Amino acid sequence: MKIFHNILIVRTDRIGDVILTTPAIAALRQAYPNARITIMVTPATREIVDGNPNLDEVIVYDQKGAHKGFRGYWKFIAELHRRKFDLTIIYHTKKRFNLICFLVGIPNRIGFQNNKFGFLLTHQIKDTRPLGDKHEYEYCLEVLKHLGVDARAHELFFSLHQDSEIWAENLLRQSDLRGRDSQKLIAVHPGASCISKRWLPERFAELSEKLFWHYDAQIILVGGPETKSISVAIKSKIKTPILDVTGQTTVSQLASLLKRCHLLISNDSGPVHVAVAVGTPVISIFGRNQAGLSPTRWRPLGAKDIVLHKEVGCEVCLAHNCQIEFKCLWAITVDDVLQAVDVIYQL
Repeated sequence: MKIFHNILIVRTDRIGDVILTTPAIAALRQAYPNARITIMVTPATREIVDGNPNLDEVIVYDQKGAHKGFRGYWKFIAELHRRKFDLTIIYHTKKRFNLICFLVGIPNRIGFQNNKFGFLLTHQIKDTRPLGDKHEYEYCLEVLKHLGVDARAHELFFSLHQDSEIWAENLLRQSDLRGRDSQKLIAVHPGASCISKRWLPERFAELSEKLFWHYDAQIILVGGPETKSISVAIKSKIKTPILDVTGQTTVSQLASLLKRCHLLISNDSGPVHVAVAVGTPVISIFGRNQAGLSPTRWRPLGAKDIVLHKEVGCEVCLAHNCQIEFKCLWAITVDDVLQAVDVIYQL
């Protein structure tokens, strides 16, 4: 195994992607205990890795802010050049990051060969991730094997922040809620990046009411600002109490809140992996079963977690251009979710 002293990890995509890379970060630290390890992320995911004990530094690539445009781009390259990295592992397969690491002059550049700038890598790995034969965290670990690292599984990790812990405690106290120890708190995340991943708002509304009456559970709606309209639609259809913090939390605050919940019920989206990282059971609702986007690659990894998915005979998934009105999502009923809740509470 070749020795490296100053390593850069590039993971500039979404929340779930970054969290699912944390086992590989831990394995890399184990293999190179004396190396300086840095990760490059976007502003949206910085809180996930700030404070990770396996990292020495977090660099934020802000394409829409400090590093916007031609001048910002070259300013960022100059900043990286000064750090004198001797290895970069590029997980996010966008052309710009292959080019950045090449221009910075990092001598060893390992990544996936799936775009026209793959030739800028010194070590190209065949990208089999779209086949979806393994979980994303396993694909992340496999990259390290090309370095000669004996990459074994580690748990997902989220760096909980003290200010977010205080925020979550205050929120529950002000809402007259008592948290995991004495009251069933069930978080519901009704959003997702694509409509083909979103279970119906009316089903989430019916589910929330039944959870309130059957389990005496307090429902908390969570999600980013883009999910706000869905939460409004859900609240308009129910009469039982519900706490809506959609669009009001940072990623760190979401993690601290989910840590205090008994359960998260969510579409296939980033909060699923946040919940797993803080030890909260998950019921994850999957629509499309397209290779590379299916539960095989993106399911929650907790021991108690349950995936709900039903095959409806699609040979090819058209995603948001679905011609059969998202039958795969309609096939999952409220009773299906309630049965999954029963299973989790019996474990």
